[in-house]
Amino acid sequence: MLRNLMILAIIFTGLYSCKMDKPKKISLEEDIAFLANDSLAGRETGTPEELIAAEYLQKRMQAIGLMPKGNAGTYFQTFTFTPKSDPHAEVQFVTGDSTITGTNVVGYIDNKAEKTVIIGAHYDHLGMGGQGSLYTEGAAVHNGADDNASGVGIMLKLAESLKDSIKGSNYVFIAFSGEEMGLLGSNYFLKNPTVNLENANYMINLDMVGRLREDKTLSISGVGTAPIWKQVLNATNPGFKLVLGESGIGPSDHTSFYLQNIPALHFFTGQHEDYHKPSDDFEKLNYEGMRMIGEYILSLIAELDDDKKLTFRTTKNESEDVPRFKVALGVMPDYLFDGKGMRIDGVTQGRPAAAAGLQKGDIVVKLGDSTVVDMMSYMRALSSFEEGNSAKVVVDRKGEKVSVEVVF
Repeated sequence: MLRNLMILAIIFTGLYSCKMDKPKKISLEEDIAFLANDSLAGRETGTPEELIAAEYLQKRMQAIGLMPKGNAGTYFQTFTFTPKSDPHAEVQFVTGDSTITGTNVVGYIDNKAEKTVIIGAHYDHLGMGGQGSLYTEGAAVHNGADDNASGVGIMLKLAESLKDSIKGSNYVFIAFSGEEMGLLGSNYFLKNPTVNLENANYMINLDMVGRLREDKTLSISGVGTAPIWKQVLNATNPGFKLVLGESGIGPSDHTSFYLQNIPALHFFTGQHEDYHKPSDDFEKLNYEGMRMIGEYILSLIAELDDDKKLTFRTTKNESEDVPRFKVALGVMPDYLFDGKGMRIDGVTQGRPAAAAGLQKGDIVVKLGDSTVVDMMSYMRALSSFEEGNSAKVVVDRKGEKVSVEVVF
């Protein structure tokens, strides 16, 4: 713990020094090392440790030269709420004393432009685990390096780059609180905006962008929210293997903006076996890949700089087609896999898949009587089983067909 505190102190004090004319340049690695340090205890919304992270982000925005765009001339936009007892109910934001207080951190570049681009990333995570954690061995610090210190790190680097370039738009940078509890920070910001949303051109959301793979697969959701997205994303692509999704609805903060008729994109490098576990640590991230993603987004912004305001378009809510499940196989699907079947990206110990001997990298091609050709067909097949049922699962394992019996 002492070592962790020393690391935090070195980075924090490096932001400002009375012996320096300018603040020390903070690297992407340093930003993420601070946010994903054990001493911040997982940055759970409303905790003192999340507030330490918020104060760090405030100082970073100030050092970059962003204007404060929170409440009352500060970088902070706080919101108080009562946790939901019904997961399907809308959260109630309240004033005065409340159970939990979240803190959005908001900075602004005013180029006196008619259009405003919003760039956001949530900085909260799961704290010591609890609801949302996939860790089964008790309380432990969930550092959330990929989820989502990675997104915040790229956002800060974009702010540095845009401070003195690409002047055709104003820019809002928002580090959201409360995402893990249900997109609360972005929801609150849109109900209580600190900028004129009539000028909002589009929103870019960075969530889990730290695990770019060797094949450079990059998922971008929301491409259906404006007619021009596909064209400009392909035109500026420096060599990523793009997996493009149409829907503006998804489990991250871009959804809040889409629901307010603002074109929105979500950049994502994929799920992995450390997702929502204590093992999501900063040394596992692909920092060069993150820099590539940042440069790609800068190219995208530059390409749109002289264009008129984007036309918003509604998209189909793909989540409405997702079937309901009574059982779980106990695997982490590879959502970026574009081959035939459902590739397993991780196996949870103590669950049916592990008991049957399924492995990371296996491609499920048949589940019970159903042929699996993609994620949706896999989910439909899984939804037909109940607890106590058994099923034959056929997987492609390094080119060989392997059959196992799974008991749910």
